[in-house]
Amino acid sequence: MAGQPLAQRNGGTDVTVTLVIAGTLLFVSAVLITYRVIAGPNSLDRLVGVDALLALGICGIAIWAVYTRDTSVLPATVALALVGFIGSVSVARFRVRDEG
Repeated sequence: MAGQPLAQRNGGTDVTVTLVIAGTLLFVSAVLITYRVIAGPNSLDRLVGVDALLALGICGIAIWAVYTRDTSVLPATVALALVGFIGSVSVARFRVRDEG
């Protein structure tokens, strides 16, 4: 029962609909943030966009964990959060100013 998707269990329809809506909103957000990463006027805008995409990836993994009731992927969210934090601090610390 722990590995079954919520849609296959009794009473899981409302939760499944909520998770589908959340996943759709994450996808739309990812598309908009990807545009910001590509069209960002400077490197800090791109850095914030990449951090936001990483956060969306973490949220997507969390939604998947809720949907499948599989907690083995949750350490990946912690690892991604740590990598995102260290990457952001490193880039912000050693950033060279943009021209213009």
